[in-house]
Amino acid sequence: MRNGGDVPMTINPECPPSSIRSISDVAARLGLPERMIEPYGRDKAKISLDAMSRFDPSATRRSRLVAVTAMSPTPHGEGKTVTAIGLVDGLNRLGRVAIGTLRQPSLGPIFGLKGGATGGGLAQIVPGDDINLHFTGDFHAVAAAQNLLAAMVDNHIFHGNQLRLDPAQIHCNRTMDNEDRAVRHVMVGLGQAHDAGVRESSFDIVAACETMAVLAQATSLADLKRRLAHMVVGRSREGHCVTAAQLKAENAMAALLRLAIQPNLVQTLEGNPVLVHTGPFANVAPGNSSVVADRLALGHADYVVTEAGFGTDCGFEKLIDVKCRSAGYQPAAAVLVVTLRALRWHGSKGEAEDNDGEAVRLGCANMAKHADNVAAFGCPCIIALNVFDSDAEEDLVVVEREAARLGIPIVRSYAHSRGSLGTLQLAEAVVDAAAAATLAKPLYPLDWDLRRKIEIVATRIYGADGVTFSDEANRELDRYEAHGFADLPVCIAKTPSSLSHDAKRRNRPTGFTLPIEEARLYAGAGYVMPLAGPILTMPGLPRVPRAESIFIDDQGHIRGL
Repeated sequence: MRNGGDVPMTINPECPPSSIRSISDVAARLGLPERMIEPYGRDKAKISLDAMSRFDPSATRRSRLVAVTAMSPTPHGEGKTVTAIGLVDGLNRLGRVAIGTLRQPSLGPIFGLKGGATGGGLAQIVPGDDINLHFTGDFHAVAAAQNLLAAMVDNHIFHGNQLRLDPAQIHCNRTMDNEDRAVRHVMVGLGQAHDAGVRESSFDIVAACETMAVLAQATSLADLKRRLAHMVVGRSREGHCVTAAQLKAENAMAALLRLAIQPNLVQTLEGNPVLVHTGPFANVAPGNSSVVADRLALGHADYVVTEAGFGTDCGFEKLIDVKCRSAGYQPAAAVLVVTLRALRWHGSKGEAEDNDGEAVRLGCANMAKHADNVAAFGCPCIIALNVFDSDAEEDLVVVEREAARLGIPIVRSYAHSRGSLGTLQLAEAVVDAAAAATLAKPLYPLDWDLRRKIEIVATRIYGADGVTFSDEANRELDRYEAHGFADLPVCIAKTPSSLSHDAKRRNRPTGFTLPIEEARLYAGAGYVMPLAGPILTMPGLPRVPRAESIFIDDQGHIRGL
């Protein structure tokens, strides 16, 4: 069985290995010499950007990108990460060289509602505790760079404001990687007259700040500096865009990010390589792993399995229209993860789930819409029915019959309970789908105006009847087009819990109009972000945060992540 590089790997056919390989062994399986990795302990490492030399955009059809997405999220979770990890293991067991490129978890959800994001059961990446906590320090570096830029903005104003920045039109927020509703709206500069000018501002969670998006989109250190320089921090009193380059901030920011731009290498329980780098929060960001991680993997594997955040209306649409459009590659196939629990949730009529097959059948409308969304990009779709031990056979058959009626291949996945042995059928289906596929194509051309781009996403992907724009949103979009940003893609921020802008509207909502309340310019990251409805870029902790149930013993062992 070929697994990459020249190093053979033996797997017990009945179960994955119980011990973790050294990270240098995992890198060697990819053909990466020790000089190209920087170990962080025994089980994780940074990879030098020099390793991307194998990536050839013209040859990416020989290396297939497979996107794992899902139906609309529910409080239960659908198992995208488990499925993606299991698929990596399954493809390797088939004898293909497969690498995963996953998003790095944000601390906010870990201590808030969601918990860890490293898979589960026999489909996990390790070291889980490290990945879910500080990992290799990338998020801290992003926060430091974003906050440095914010400090330089206020410092420039304090020392004379030669660029004539309008304090009421500064868009460079500070950031932190915890959920804290108390800092959504703050006053900065309070204190003595010699401290700073008083103005209103706010904090974004790290995953939603522009520096994170810049890091995720950058292809090299030089491209990182270029993108940082193009970040628009605000407008002058005359209405001109003021950039980080005018503040001479891009080099200092890049210095803070010089290691963060390097992808992080870890492994599955079966010893297969996974790159974990940037990208959570597909509701308010692109929500995908970094371009450098994808390119590195595409240069070293037959198949690259990437996870797009939330459903097809969030991370998957942004994967194709925002990230891959500029990166020079597109997915050859998509895996749509569904569960009986999620189908019941969307098919139930009340607040509680109806525990019957009829609710499952009705909930299939949500599954069908997401499959239709994948088809809108010309991408083959395979439904992965993520099976739990408690699932009833008759309900599983209901879903399979509905998929057959729609003409969509469906495969049962047992990644959580069986590891690679539970995803072999899914892996075979992916190989077949990707072999005959043309690559996915963006939904719209870049020469459309911004409003038309927003409308096609809203009507074709969300199912809206149309779009309304507030006066503020119209003013912002007019300004962006007047300043030469009309050719950027749009990265719409909205709730991930519904195909609409209203989190309470389950299943496949119809008869709604998408309200765009405001629009933000992320010139460095390369997109405009319209905000649909009451969307937040700084979440708050729930009534009972998961932080209350996390425990560490005197030996340093953590439970509850």
